[in-house]
Amino acid sequence: MFKDRSPKGNRNSIRRARAQRREMSLPEVLLWQALRTRPEQLKFRRQHPSGEYSLDFYCGDAALAIEVDGEAHSRGDRPARDERRDAWLAERGIETLRVPASVVLRDPADAADAIVAVAVARLPLHHPAARGGPPPRASSGRIAEGHR
Repeated sequence: MFKDRSPKGNRNSIRRARAQRREMSLPEVLLWQALRTRPEQLKFRRQHPSGEYSLDFYCGDAALAIEVDGEAHSRGDRPARDERRDAWLAERGIETLRVPASVVLRDPADAADAIVAVAVARLPLHHPAARGGPPPRASSGRIAEGHR
């Protein structure tokens, strides 16, 4: 399996993430109901600790952090804090996808589909093929031997 690229959380972020799993917002709960089913064979984690941060959702195979942004993310010092956090994650090869909570509330399935599409697009070429999908390709781009 692929190594999780997300840095380990510190004690405070681990403790905070555990508490946040019990206190998820409605948009987070709705999104989690879709992402926990492993769409496209992708594993998503909820309230994943990374460094001093706790990510709303994280897909390790795609190195993708998903943040559900409510109204509070546009107030006070939150935009600057979010920018610092996104930069910290980017330095570690992790892209942050920000999804407005209103979009999730309007159509959770659509929001989940869009997230999965971004995650699939970020997968490395060597990601294992999904069950029932096409056979893996050899390094030359042709179908690998034994899969014809």
